[in-house]
Amino acid sequence: MAIHIETERLFIRELEPADAEGMFAMDSDPEVHRYVGNTPVEQIGQTREVIDFIRAQYLEFGIGRWAIIEKSSGDFAGWIGHKRAMETTNGHSGYVDFGYRLAHRFWGRGYATEAGHAVLHYGIETLGLTDIFATTDVDNTASRRVLEKLGFTFVELFKWEGPSGWRHEGQPTTWYKLPQ
Repeated sequence: MAIHIETERLFIRELEPADAEGMFAMDSDPEVHRYVGNTPVEQIGQTREVIDFIRAQYLEFGIGRWAIIEKSSGDFAGWIGHKRAMETTNGHSGYVDFGYRLAHRFWGRGYATEAGHAVLHYGIETLGLTDIFATTDVDNTASRRVLEKLGFTFVELFKWEGPSGWRHEGQPTTWYKLPQ
């Protein structure tokens, strides 16, 4: 899968093994994981496994999470993209899950919204994706605002039944859908 999306300030491309250090720095930060399970990674090997898993999704489904690279510095800023949901969430299965994560030092710059517009446009117009959903912790107001700026509409709150031990487990989570 060759993906290359360019915005004013960002390059968006497939995740590569060389992104492991930048992704590890992001995912080992407890602040980054506050609303996504509260389980920061502890070893770079965990990050390499995630990248391998995502790269396998490119081959199997033609979609996946993609690297966000800041143009001005060339630094790994985070990831964004679509994935085919493998689990049932809030009574839905087989849907397209839109998500993103940024390293803490890139928060507050509008990168999630900028990258989100480009990736959603690409997913809908080029890949023909439909039935796109997103979730975020009910307390993560910044992510909820980003989803709304991207055109997602709030559907409902639901109780997350994710992996045992996750911060979300049994907690209210927001469920959004992108109207098409």
